[in-house]
Amino acid sequence: MSKNAIVFGATSGMGKELAKLLVNDGYNVMITGRRLERLEAIKKENSDRYKVQQHDITDLKATEELFDNLSTVFESIDLMVHNAGIATPNYKLDWEKGGPTVYTNVVGATRVYQLAYNYFSAQGYGHLVGVTSVASLRGNRQVPEYHASKAYQASYLESLYMKSLRTKKAKINVTEIVPGFVDTDIIMGKTFWMASVEKATKQMYAAIKRKKRRAYITNRWRLVGAVLKVVSPKMYMKLM
Repeated sequence: MSKNAIVFGATSGMGKELAKLLVNDGYNVMITGRRLERLEAIKKENSDRYKVQQHDITDLKATEELFDNLSTVFESIDLMVHNAGIATPNYKLDWEKGGPTVYTNVVGATRVYQLAYNYFSAQGYGHLVGVTSVASLRGNRQVPEYHASKAYQASYLESLYMKSLRTKKAKINVTEIVPGFVDTDIIMGKTFWMASVEKATKQMYAAIKRKKRRAYITNRWRLVGAVLKVVSPKMYMKLM
Protein backbone atom coordinates (compact mmCIF):
# COMPACT_ATOMS: atom_id res chain seq x y z
CA MET A 1 0.00 0.00 0.00
CA SER A 2 1.37 3.41 -0.98
CA LYS A 3 2.20 5.93 1.71
CA ASN A 4 1.23 9.59 1.54
CA ALA A 5 3.31 12.67 2.36
CA ILE A 6 3.23 16.47 2.24
CA VAL A 7 6.30 18.62 1.63
CA PHE A 8 5.82 22.28 2.50
CA GLY A 9 8.25 24.38 0.47
CA ALA A 10 8.93 22.06 -2.46
CA THR A 11 9.48 24.47 -5.34
CA SER A 12 13.29 24.27 -5.13
CA GLY A 13 16.27 23.04 -3.16
CA MET A 14 16.02 20.24 -0.63
CA GLY A 15 12.22 20.30 -0.57
CA LYS A 16 12.00 19.66 -4.29
CA GLU A 17 14.66 16.95 -4.20
CA LEU A 18 13.07 15.25 -1.18
CA ALA A 19 9.71 15.12 -2.94
CA LYS A 20 11.38 13.30 -5.83
CA LEU A 21 13.02 10.79 -3.50
CA LEU A 22 9.70 10.13 -1.81
CA VAL A 23 7.92 9.55 -5.11
CA ASN A 24 10.69 7.24 -6.28
CA ASP A 25 10.22 5.32 -3.03
CA GLY A 26 6.52 4.78 -3.68
CA TYR A 27 4.96 7.73 -1.88
CA ASN A 28 2.12 9.88 -3.13
CA VAL A 29 3.27 13.43 -2.38
CA MET A 30 1.49 16.75 -2.05
CA ILE A 31 3.95 19.52 -2.88
CA THR A 32 3.32 23.11 -1.81
CA GLY A 33 4.87 26.50 -2.46
CA ARG A 34 4.08 29.96 -3.73
CA ARG A 35 5.34 29.45 -7.29
CA LEU A 36 2.68 27.38 -9.01
CA GLU A 37 4.59 27.07 -12.28
CA ARG A 38 7.45 25.30 -10.52
CA LEU A 39 5.09 22.91 -8.77
CA GLU A 40 3.38 22.08 -12.05
CA ALA A 41 6.75 21.42 -13.67
CA ILE A 42 7.58 18.91 -10.92
CA LYS A 43 4.19 17.24 -11.30
CA LYS A 44 4.80 16.63 -15.00
CA GLU A 45 7.65 14.30 -14.07
CA ASN A 46 5.17 11.89 -12.46
CA SER A 47 1.61 13.14 -12.68
CA ASP A 48 0.12 10.09 -10.92
CA ARG A 49 2.17 10.52 -7.75
CA TYR A 50 2.19 14.29 -7.20
CA LYS A 51 -0.58 16.49 -5.85
CA VAL A 52 -0.02 20.23 -6.30
CA GLN A 53 -1.17 22.88 -3.82
CA GLN A 54 -0.15 26.49 -4.26
CA HIS A 55 0.36 27.84 -0.77
CA ASP A 56 1.89 30.84 0.98
CA ILE A 57 3.12 29.84 4.43
CA THR A 58 2.41 33.34 5.78
CA ASP A 59 -1.31 33.07 4.93
CA LEU A 60 -2.54 31.40 8.11
CA LYS A 61 -6.12 31.11 6.89
CA ALA A 62 -4.93 29.35 3.74
CA THR A 63 -2.86 26.96 5.88
CA GLU A 64 -5.89 26.13 8.00
CA GLU A 65 -8.01 25.57 4.88
CA LEU A 66 -5.32 23.31 3.44
CA PHE A 67 -5.47 21.08 6.51
CA ASP A 68 -9.27 21.17 6.60
CA ASN A 69 -9.34 19.82 3.04
CA LEU A 70 -6.71 17.11 3.38
CA SER A 71 -9.31 14.37 3.56
CA THR A 72 -10.33 15.19 -0.02
CA VAL A 73 -6.76 14.50 -1.18
CA PHE A 74 -5.51 11.60 0.96
CA GLU A 75 -7.32 9.16 3.21
CA SER A 76 -4.36 9.32 5.58
CA ILE A 77 -0.94 10.95 5.75
CA ASP A 78 2.20 9.24 6.98
CA LEU A 79 4.73 12.05 6.70
CA MET A 80 4.68 15.85 6.79
CA VAL A 81 7.84 17.84 6.09
CA HIS A 82 8.11 21.56 6.73
CA ASN A 83 10.88 23.00 4.56
CA ALA A 84 9.55 26.48 3.74
CA GLY A 85 11.63 29.43 4.88
CA ILE A 86 13.43 32.63 3.89
CA ALA A 87 16.57 34.54 4.89
CA THR A 88 17.35 38.20 4.19
CA PRO A 89 20.45 40.16 5.23
CA ASN A 90 19.46 42.89 7.66
CA TYR A 91 22.51 44.91 8.63
CA LYS A 92 20.53 47.98 9.75
CA LEU A 93 17.79 46.06 11.56
CA ASP A 94 15.02 47.29 9.28
CA TRP A 95 11.63 45.77 10.04
CA GLU A 96 10.79 45.81 6.33
CA LYS A 97 13.58 43.26 5.85
CA GLY A 98 13.42 41.36 9.12
CA GLY A 99 9.64 41.20 9.51
CA PRO A 100 8.94 38.83 6.60
CA THR A 101 11.56 36.39 7.91
CA VAL A 102 9.96 36.37 11.35
CA TYR A 103 6.47 35.97 9.94
CA THR A 104 7.51 33.19 7.57
CA ASN A 105 9.93 31.23 9.74
CA VAL A 106 8.19 31.71 13.08
CA VAL A 107 4.49 32.48 12.67
CA GLY A 108 3.89 30.50 9.48
CA ALA A 109 6.02 27.58 10.61
CA THR A 110 4.34 27.42 14.00
CA ARG A 111 0.89 27.13 12.46
CA VAL A 112 2.01 24.29 10.20
CA TYR A 113 3.60 22.45 13.13
CA GLN A 114 0.50 22.87 15.28
CA LEU A 115 -1.91 21.67 12.62
CA ALA A 116 0.35 18.80 11.57
CA TYR A 117 0.74 17.55 15.13
CA ASN A 118 -2.98 17.79 15.81
CA TYR A 119 -3.71 15.96 12.55
CA PHE A 120 -1.43 13.09 13.52
CA SER A 121 -2.82 13.05 17.05
CA ALA A 122 -6.34 12.61 15.69
CA GLN A 123 -5.19 10.06 13.12
CA GLY A 124 -3.29 8.03 15.70
CA TYR A 125 0.13 8.11 14.04
CA GLY A 126 2.43 10.15 11.82
CA HIS A 127 5.90 11.53 11.31
CA LEU A 128 6.54 15.28 11.51
CA VAL A 129 9.81 16.64 10.10
CA GLY A 130 11.05 20.20 10.43
CA VAL A 131 14.07 21.64 8.62
CA THR A 132 15.97 24.10 10.81
CA SER A 133 19.66 24.98 10.34
CA VAL A 134 23.05 25.03 12.01
CA ALA A 135 22.19 28.73 12.21
CA SER A 136 19.85 27.80 15.06
CA LEU A 137 22.81 27.22 17.37
CA ARG A 138 24.10 30.82 17.59
CA GLY A 139 23.22 34.37 16.65
CA ASN A 140 24.49 36.33 13.66
CA ARG A 141 24.97 40.07 13.16
CA GLN A 142 24.16 39.96 9.43
CA VAL A 143 20.99 37.84 9.35
CA PRO A 144 19.77 37.98 12.96
CA GLU A 145 16.13 37.18 12.24
CA TYR A 146 17.04 34.04 10.32
CA HIS A 147 19.27 32.65 13.06
CA ALA A 148 16.76 33.52 15.78
CA SER A 149 13.84 32.06 13.84
CA LYS A 150 15.65 28.76 13.29
CA ALA A 151 16.49 28.62 17.01
CA TYR A 152 12.79 29.10 17.69
CA GLN A 153 11.87 26.26 15.36
CA ALA A 154 14.44 23.95 16.94
CA SER A 155 13.01 24.64 20.38
CA TYR A 156 9.44 24.21 19.15
CA LEU A 157 10.23 20.87 17.54
CA GLU A 158 11.87 19.71 20.75
CA SER A 159 8.72 20.74 22.59
CA LEU A 160 6.59 18.71 20.19
CA TYR A 161 8.91 15.73 20.66
CA MET A 162 8.46 16.01 24.43
CA LYS A 163 4.72 16.27 23.90
CA SER A 164 4.75 13.16 21.70
CA LEU A 165 6.19 11.13 24.57
CA ARG A 166 3.06 11.92 26.59
CA THR A 167 0.60 11.47 23.72
CA LYS A 168 -0.50 7.96 24.61
CA LYS A 169 -3.25 7.54 22.04
CA ALA A 170 -1.03 8.31 19.05
CA LYS A 171 2.41 7.26 17.85
CA ILE A 172 3.98 10.49 16.59
CA ASN A 173 7.61 10.80 15.55
CA VAL A 174 9.28 14.21 15.43
CA THR A 175 12.51 14.77 13.49
CA GLU A 176 14.61 17.91 13.25
CA ILE A 177 16.85 18.19 10.19
CA VAL A 178 19.79 20.54 10.83
CA PRO A 179 21.52 21.44 7.55
CA GLY A 180 24.84 23.19 7.31
CA PHE A 181 25.70 24.90 4.03
CA VAL A 182 23.78 23.39 1.13
CA ASP A 183 23.96 24.76 -2.41
CA THR A 184 20.48 26.30 -2.52
CA ASP A 185 19.01 29.74 -3.23
CA ILE A 186 19.06 30.66 0.46
CA ILE A 187 22.88 30.63 0.66
CA MET A 188 24.41 34.06 0.12
CA GLY A 189 27.93 34.11 -1.33
CA LYS A 190 30.74 31.58 -1.21
CA THR A 191 31.28 29.49 1.89
CA PHE A 192 33.03 26.34 3.10
CA TRP A 193 31.80 22.75 3.29
CA MET A 194 29.11 23.42 0.71
CA ALA A 195 27.17 20.22 0.01
CA SER A 196 25.23 19.58 -3.16
CA VAL A 197 21.46 19.46 -2.86
CA GLU A 198 21.49 15.83 -3.98
CA LYS A 199 23.98 14.69 -1.32
CA ALA A 200 22.31 16.65 1.46
CA THR A 201 18.84 15.42 0.59
CA LYS A 202 19.90 11.78 0.43
CA GLN A 203 21.25 12.08 3.96
CA MET A 204 18.10 13.91 4.99
CA TYR A 205 15.89 11.14 3.66
CA ALA A 206 18.03 8.47 5.31
CA ALA A 207 17.49 10.23 8.65
CA ILE A 208 13.76 10.47 8.02
CA LYS A 209 13.48 6.77 7.23
CA ARG A 210 15.32 5.98 10.46
CA LYS A 211 12.99 8.38 12.31
CA LYS A 212 15.93 10.07 13.97
CA ARG A 213 15.18 12.73 16.55
CA ARG A 214 17.81 15.11 15.12
CA ALA A 215 20.18 14.83 12.16
CA TYR A 216 22.93 17.17 11.00
CA ILE A 217 23.20 17.45 7.21
CA THR A 218 25.81 16.66 6.10
CA ASN A 219 27.09 14.43 8.88
CA ARG A 220 30.30 16.36 9.53
CA TRP A 221 28.31 19.37 10.75
CA ARG A 222 27.63 17.40 13.92
CA LEU A 223 31.15 18.25 15.06
CA VAL A 224 30.72 21.92 14.18
CA GLY A 225 27.46 21.93 16.06
CA ALA A 226 29.13 20.57 19.18
CA VAL A 227 31.82 23.27 19.01
CA LEU A 228 29.37 26.11 18.40
CA LYS A 229 27.38 25.17 21.48
CA VAL A 230 30.34 25.62 23.84
CA VAL A 231 32.65 28.22 22.26
CA SER A 232 32.70 31.64 23.95
CA PRO A 233 30.98 34.63 22.31
CA LYS A 234 34.34 36.33 21.67
CA MET A 235 35.79 33.25 20.01
CA TYR A 236 32.62 32.77 18.03
CA MET A 237 32.92 36.33 16.71
CA LYS A 238 36.45 35.60 15.52
CA LEU A 239 35.27 32.47 13.73
CA MET A 240 32.49 34.43 12.03
